[in-house]
Amino acid sequence: MSASPSAPLTGVVLLNLGGPDTLDDVKPFLQNLFSDPEVIPLLPPLRQMLAWWIATRRAPTARGYYEKIGGGSPLRRLTAAQAMALERALSARGPHKVVVAMRYWKPDTEDAVAELAAARPNRIVLLPLYPQYSFATTRSSAELFRRVWDRRGVNGVPIVSIDQWHTHSGYLDAMVEQITATRATMPNGDGSPVHLVYSAHGLPMKLIARGDPYQRQVEEQVRVLTSTLPDWATDPKRVHLGYQSRVGRAKWLEPSMEELIHRLGSEGATRMLVVPISFVSDHSETLYEIDILYRQLAAESGIRVFARMASLNDSPTFIRALADLVASAG
Repeated sequence: MSASPSAPLTGVVLLNLGGPDTLDDVKPFLQNLFSDPEVIPLLPPLRQMLAWWIATRRAPTARGYYEKIGGGSPLRRLTAAQAMALERALSARGPHKVVVAMRYWKPDTEDAVAELAAARPNRIVLLPLYPQYSFATTRSSAELFRRVWDRRGVNGVPIVSIDQWHTHSGYLDAMVEQITATRATMPNGDGSPVHLVYSAHGLPMKLIARGDPYQRQVEEQVRVLTSTLPDWATDPKRVHLGYQSRVGRAKWLEPSMEELIHRLGSEGATRMLVVPISFVSDHSETLYEIDILYRQLAAESGIRVFARMASLNDSPTFIRALADLVASAG
């Protein structure tokens, strides 16, 4: 039975970082990123000046990355597809309006608030598309949404935030599904065992020292997810965790993916399956950093068969998991 038109409306906000849609968007995207106080903890005037300087220096190189993956990030399109699929999945549970709020690009938080305010929801669920909680992602995005909603939204609407879901059973089912499917497509090569390499986005150690739970949750997810995989993926000697996307000179989580790939190659590994566990959609970190940079590095290190788990994107299993998260929120 379909829900009554007068039934309470739940607004759902998919929180993500965003990415430049075109090459011309690269510099302003970078400027937005480095203007975030969670990224550069300086007072506003100095932070804005430094953000402009960093973006200006990095933009030419970053444009080259995006040129190699089609001239921009597909993240906006893929997140919009996730929102549409999630809204359909939730429709059987009552009226839902799903919108997207990108932290550093469009549609941004102001856009999401305007769209939701027009729909006049009875409650709002914030759903970060980051499985693990971090100050720099989950907290930053949720706090920004609440601030903007308080200024421009409808007063008195309760807001519930889903802070973490790295061990949610439906999400893990979606991961197992993609890992297994990708493993089935890998060539046998020389028949040597496959090394399962989990790749998580890096984080400065100073955030971990301040109590950020990200590293602990990444490691917990690796343990739980690995325990649900077939026998080929459970040998501790062939299960590894590395961190990617380091920026700047500060100390970050280790080992880096570059260090890990070099080591595995030097130890004789010849087949590798990389599983991104911080990302649920394709974007520059999967399409360029893993698929191009790490693939080349693996070949140079003696690894003959290199594969990357297909991203979840809008897989039906993953969308059902997101719907379950929303339905069980607060």
